[in-house]
Amino acid sequence: MPLDPQIITVMEAVAALGLPPNNEVSPEQARINGKMRPRAPGPEVAKVEDRTVPGPGGEIPVRIYTPEGPGPFPGLAWFHGGGWVVGDLDTADGAARHLCAGANCVVVSVDYSLAPETKFPGAADDWFAASQWLATNAASLNVDANRIATGGDSAGGNLSAAVSLMSRDRGGCDLVFQLLVYPVTERNFDNVSYTENGEGYSLTRDGMIWFWDHYLSGEADATNPYAAPMHAADLSGLPPALVITAEFDPLRDEGEAYAQKLREAGVSTVCTRYDGMINGFFGMYAAVDKSKEAVVQAATCLKEAFAGAPVGR
Repeated sequence: MPLDPQIITVMEAVAALGLPPNNEVSPEQARINGKMRPRAPGPEVAKVEDRTVPGPGGEIPVRIYTPEGPGPFPGLAWFHGGGWVVGDLDTADGAARHLCAGANCVVVSVDYSLAPETKFPGAADDWFAASQWLATNAASLNVDANRIATGGDSAGGNLSAAVSLMSRDRGGCDLVFQLLVYPVTERNFDNVSYTENGEGYSLTRDGMIWFWDHYLSGEADATNPYAAPMHAADLSGLPPALVITAEFDPLRDEGEAYAQKLREAGVSTVCTRYDGMINGFFGMYAAVDKSKEAVVQAATCLKEAFAGAPVGR
């Protein structure tokens, strides 16, 4: 189907800002430019707290969102998108609030180390440390340590998929769910969705090459499953997943291929493509109806997983 008219309106508003593509500026300028993009606020929640948690390279900033009610609540570690190079707690604020309120869970939004200052596996190691901290400190956060999930969009979806693998492999916390919103799962710029959507739909092929070049330390990293989960030899034993993709997104095919690979490994997986949408639509709930639908789907699947029910029933 064609681009959704609501998406076209959003894209026109962003284009009117006159910001250059990320791959034409420095990472520092790309971060400044990213903060200039309009962000929809999320709903009010009972409590929001900024703090730091110990990580492998120093303290990791996190923002903790707590819903209304007595608890203990399930917990969700959330990781923002931005190609491992841009994004922060503020750009993730709206989505974190929606998931906190919608899934009635404590959300720990993680401000992981960015590339190129910190190359792979720095961001994934930060996530693993944050998830372990969440499990260890669950009681003090009014969180049920037996009901912890992970999630993220784009590069954040990549990190969530990677750390689901890390948690299984390293004996980390027993995650009950992974929410993968148009995740990066491999470095492949030649599949159909890159060919069809590599220009003109916000995220570009050149932009993704720029992101990968900043994130990886060397060629060998491109096939490391913690950087590119599609290269994992075994996906069995991972938590159930919801994979959300967008029709006009270069990342569409790798997200859907990863969902299929999860299914083939026996992992309960729901994969939903949102037609007419682009990368980033999950955060456009103030202006795009299908964004609202995707956020509701994500919150519903989280609640099902936290309740021990089959995901997407």
